[in-house]
Amino acid sequence: MLVFYVGAKGRVLAFGLALLMLTSFVVAAIGNVAAVGLGNAMGGAAGVGRNAIAAVTSGSRLVPIYSVSREDRVCAITVDATWGDDKTMALLDLFDKHGLKVTFFLAGHWIKSYPDKVREIASRGHELGNHSWTHPHMSALSREKIREELERTQQAIADLAGKRPAVFRPPFGDYSNTVITVAHECGLQTIQWSVDSLDWKDLGAGQIHERVMKRMRPGAIILFHNAGKNSVEALDWIIRDLKTDGYAMLPVSEMLLAGETYVDRSTGEQRSVQPRTPVPGTGGREMPERRPAVDPSGPR
Repeated sequence: MLVFYVGAKGRVLAFGLALLMLTSFVVAAIGNVAAVGLGNAMGGAAGVGRNAIAAVTSGSRLVPIYSVSREDRVCAITVDATWGDDKTMALLDLFDKHGLKVTFFLAGHWIKSYPDKVREIASRGHELGNHSWTHPHMSALSREKIREELERTQQAIADLAGKRPAVFRPPFGDYSNTVITVAHECGLQTIQWSVDSLDWKDLGAGQIHERVMKRMRPGAIILFHNAGKNSVEALDWIIRDLKTDGYAMLPVSEMLLAGETYVDRSTGEQRSVQPRTPVPGTGGREMPERRPAVDPSGPR
């Protein structure tokens, strides 16, 4: 604390400066805590381990998982099934050819229109994710409506595939603290993407390939759709090149980190809480390592 002996006005100035410094320290501390996962909060949900959403601290901003901090060369291919069904079987055959399992995020009206395809996706061993019931902007809904969107989809998938999803992707990537919290209460991790193929824009296979490959890194979550005009051709090319580059491709839930985790609000990356390490001179007592600072603005 700095004190300036320049009379009464100076003492007031010094007090104000000290108060400002203290406030900044408290805000920074809260920001760091808000990004840390609640240990064991998911309670061992199938396929997710014991992952947790970011800690719910008053005034904090929650973010979904955009990618995963992985040192090994793994990534996750995800396919949103929302409107059409043009390429579903071709995609399933492609994944079989390459020996891959991926995650399909299914919307309710797609489930109603193509129940046999839901069963087929599940029978081939792929993960089924929740993509809401009516594909709305979730952040505009009340807590009750959010829960209804999620639970109707959970039940519909469970009825057809025999298992409730463990992951949820909000339509349009639209989310809020309430959306993430309610999803968590329904046993769902909220998942976005770090690599967008833009296949829904009917880009050429070469354009999609270039777009995806230049954005790849370990822990990436790649977004495709089951009705993109050139999705199958592009994915065949991408999968071959990813394998050449030493990547393994997993369903999202299998790529997520187990144990105590948090989501970095500046990047949307899921990370493990740093292991506790002995500190010299403490008689073997353990102290937590420093955690990285976070940007409260979060990813856009």
